[in-house]
Amino acid sequence: MKKIILIILVLINVNVFAQQEIKEGVMTMKATMSSENEQVNLQLAMMGDMITTTYFKGNKSLSHMKNPMAGENTTIVDTDANKMLVLLDNPMLGKKYSENEINVSEEDLKNITITDNGDSKSILDYDCQGFDVVVNKEGVEAKMTIYVTDKVLVATQNSVMFGNKLKGFPMYMIMNVNQGGMAMKITMEVTEIKGESIDDSKFLMTIPEGYSEMPSSK
Repeated sequence: MKKIILIILVLINVNVFAQQEIKEGVMTMKATMSSENEQVNLQLAMMGDMITTTYFKGNKSLSHMKNPMAGENTTIVDTDANKMLVLLDNPMLGKKYSENEINVSEEDLKNITITDNGDSKSILDYDCQGFDVVVNKEGVEAKMTIYVTDKVLVATQNSVMFGNKLKGFPMYMIMNVNQGGMAMKITMEVTEIKGESIDDSKFLMTIPEGYSEMPSSK
């Protein structure tokens, strides 16, 4: 169960207004997880849906997810400063933080393949174009189908990972992952967007008291 939760946190660290361009506001994204493995599926069902609330303004965003079993996960992205701060308050790991530079290298982009699949979908009245994506990272292959709109200008972990290979924000994602023989399907969808003024203090990258640095995976 611990392994499943950690994989989900990495993938979701992740998570918009009728055909008008929007640069500031609040959005809600729902992630639903399932597996063909009955035992894994039962564990995922216990976790329930993962709801992420994202506050965004220009090139900055704060995404917050809270779940009874996975704990709290906060990700702050600032593409102007090329920085990302991840805060985890997890029942098993405790309070951990990770500071990273947003640096999508040419080598990283070589591990991402994006193909226009010719499909489209309307999400919250936004016309979204469909793409098939394959990402290879640290020995794990993730296959996705995503639906993107260029009317929503939000810099989150889900959008910056594609670098300049994809323009727009993914409003809907279906992700299939297999790690160590454990297959999972994760569906993420933006379910609500509100345009409102967001104070700059929301995006301060201040590490709260009581948090210790997460060990590097390198």
